[in-house]
Amino acid sequence: MFENLSDRLEKSFKILKGQGRITEINVAETLKEVRRALLDADVNFRIAKQFTDTVKEKALGQEVLKAVNPSQMIVKIVHDELVELMGGDKTDINIKINPSVILIAGLQGSGKTTFSGKLAKWVKTKRGKNPMLVAGDIYRPAAIDQLKIIGTQVEVPVYTEEGNRNPVQIVKNSVREAKQKGNDVVIVDTAGRLAIDEEMMNEIASIKDAVNPHEILFVVDSMTGQDAVNTAKEFNERLDFDGVVLTKLDGDTRGGAALSIKSVVNKPIKFVSTGEKMDAIDIFYPARMADRILGMGDIVSLVEKAQEQYDVEEARKLQKKIARDQFDFNDFISQIQQVKKMGNVKDLMSMIPGVGKAVKDLDIDDDAFKGIEAIIKSMTPEERTNPVIINGSRRKRIAMGSGTSVQEVNKLLKQFDETRRMMKMMTKGRNQAGIMGRK
Repeated sequence: MFENLSDRLEKSFKILKGQGRITEINVAETLKEVRRALLDADVNFRIAKQFTDTVKEKALGQEVLKAVNPSQMIVKIVHDELVELMGGDKTDINIKINPSVILIAGLQGSGKTTFSGKLAKWVKTKRGKNPMLVAGDIYRPAAIDQLKIIGTQVEVPVYTEEGNRNPVQIVKNSVREAKQKGNDVVIVDTAGRLAIDEEMMNEIASIKDAVNPHEILFVVDSMTGQDAVNTAKEFNERLDFDGVVLTKLDGDTRGGAALSIKSVVNKPIKFVSTGEKMDAIDIFYPARMADRILGMGDIVSLVEKAQEQYDVEEARKLQKKIARDQFDFNDFISQIQQVKKMGNVKDLMSMIPGVGKAVKDLDIDDDAFKGIEAIIKSMTPEERTNPVIINGSRRKRIAMGSGTSVQEVNKLLKQFDETRRMMKMMTKGRNQAGIMGRK
């Protein structure tokens, strides 16, 4: 996401590299490029100009410390202003009341139904809630069936009234059902509508009046850029929604919606959604997004994702096995499974500072580990536990069984051996440091 904007901003900062100090001339030159980068990312002209004017004012008002060069100072100021532009701090959703009703609104094709399922899984797994999904879209063919499939995937009940053609009544009945069955969060998936469709806008306003939702989220397809911001403004005038959800951030998005929407509607971005998988949903942190836009990575999010899959007891067992030189292919494939659970591999790598730019043109997909897994699964239990017995004939058999070549098997065995040796050295180093620390 935001690859083009990141590249353009990086080029604009190069103007100041090697300059001894900040002057009105070199700042103006840099910020002209920054403004162009923002406009190219489909940011509203007024917002782009206001942004660069603020940065200029702060840059020229700074007493630049000798330890900080001008380009670093500008990057710091631009970073801080990007954070402010996108909302300052993260904003939580209101799910304290039982049951909490969350109304999902947006244009046709913005990804409301998929997001509803993701949100249901998120409140269930991350917040310990017992959600219910409501099929409030009676117009789109197969909308109810789609939500039922999603409900099965995330193991959340879906409320439907397939004979009822009154969405307002359906939603009212669903809230009553949730109270009876003990569902403490009701997520209402509504039909996509255009802001110019008065009848449909009146309908969603009626749903709002009927159930008085505790949270209204407006779902925006981030690939529609400035059009999405204009639509958000029109919807907000009718619904006075509580927050924005940006979907399809993994696509070819220029970032205009993320950077402009808070300024235009004065409502926070609460969630971002990437990919089709049901766990591809994140709370929106303006500071972390600013880090990623400026090529600084997002190590905090990476650590959080790792901690979600991290088992302390399993880690202790693994450390003991490594120390005893007993780390085998069973452990190796187990670690691969943990990494895969964390999300898209390329996206994870882009969170590491300095790595994002290096991998942006590489074709790394979710099947990156497929060949490795196939090779390991073609080994016998004895071979996985004791790889030293894998001789030439065994390598040939493993290659045939996994649909790979002997060279690929050899490469994996060599990488595994090097990994095991390095892990043992690291464990030994930590243990020695601990002993010395106790002396």
